[in-house]
Amino acid sequence: MSQSMKNLLKVAITMILSLAIGAIFILSIGENPIAAYGALLKGAFGTKLGIGTTIAGFTPLLLTSIAFAVAAQAGAFNVGVEGEVILGGITAAYIGIHWGFLPAPLLYLACFAGAMAVAAAWAFIPAALKAYYNVSEVCVTILMNTVALYIGSYLVSGPMSAGVATPQTDPVLVTIPKILKPSSANAGVFLAIVIVILVILMLYKTKWGYKIRTVGTNPDHADYVGIDAKKTFINAMLLSGMLGGIAGCIEVLGVHGYYLDGFAKDLGTNGMLAALIVKSNMATTPLMAFFLAVLKSGAMAMQQTTGVPKAIVDTISAVFIIIATMEFVIQIKKRNQKKEQAAAVTSGEAPGTAPPAESEDKEE
Repeated sequence: MSQSMKNLLKVAITMILSLAIGAIFILSIGENPIAAYGALLKGAFGTKLGIGTTIAGFTPLLLTSIAFAVAAQAGAFNVGVEGEVILGGITAAYIGIHWGFLPAPLLYLACFAGAMAVAAAWAFIPAALKAYYNVSEVCVTILMNTVALYIGSYLVSGPMSAGVATPQTDPVLVTIPKILKPSSANAGVFLAIVIVILVILMLYKTKWGYKIRTVGTNPDHADYVGIDAKKTFINAMLLSGMLGGIAGCIEVLGVHGYYLDGFAKDLGTNGMLAALIVKSNMATTPLMAFFLAVLKSGAMAMQQTTGVPKAIVDTISAVFIIIATMEFVIQIKKRNQKKEQAAAVTSGEAPGTAPPAESEDKEE
């Protein structure tokens, strides 16, 4: 069995176990799990609106999960994807509102290019601090998310405010065409899928992708074989930031048609969750993002139809994390055991044997 098939099998088993544990919780509150899951699937796929809602939720999750996974390939833990989505979105809104002198095709390109540039610049800060000063990118990106949130809130409530009760900007001059109306699904999903495919091909079929994966595996070895580990690490973070910026641009141009304060809430967190569950595997991360989008989309229908609270979806997601963490802990334990056995062989002792006890002193 190939490694890809093994990864898919692991994901499938994890899904089944999580749904089974979720079924136990549903039974504990006196509801029928089969009816609950049936209502969830019907809510996600049973109607045109449901399918559109699922696709609309999947699009940003796909990009943010791959953004996190790309950074993880280089050994980075980029918690700042949400901040990059926010700044990418506000940049796209500014360009989409004020650059009307450009023809529509160029205005589209300008919105995406601006969103990518600003989000990449935002990602450069924690990347450089980590690469050159060994400052934890986790702490920096968590703090920068809050800063990005306040920047967006200030702009949309002040200089870029549309002057309405809800903090938002004026409508942008170009929008991404909607599909499956009246849902908010839009053609941005096709762009997101193409971008993700290109990123995966880049990581596994190009020299640059090989450098990223080598740095993520062993940066000291990368430097030894002539790869600039610091530069490659920063480049991976820049690519991660660009993907977050694209997600923000699609949400602004495709879903809302303007920048809405708080539109990116939990987009980065859920994307990170999807990637973490499958250990940032580039092949299975999109599948997990789609599965989470289905759960989120059908949760409300499940609650309205069966009375099972939609919070059960969060419970299932938490079970995902627990199972993934257990597997990770088991792998670390096996790795440590192998190291101990190798050390024992090197020292000339048989693995698992204790050193001989010292004989007692003979009586005089």
